[in-house]
Amino acid sequence: MNDLIEKINAEIETFKTESTSLIEKGIKAAGPRARKSTLELEKLLKEFRKVSVEAAKK
Repeated sequence: MNDLIEKINAEIETFKTESTSLIEKGIKAAGPRARKSTLELEKLLKEFRKVSVEAAKK
């Protein structure tokens, strides 16, 4: 589970970086990268939910 949490934190940092580039610096190419990051976060968070529910049952 720690590995999964590290992946989630890394993806959050990627999203922060790309969204900041888009909003503050006006780098339009950062928009698709930020959106891609949100899709990856969605997958990771669903996986976290699944793992945490299984761990709670033990």
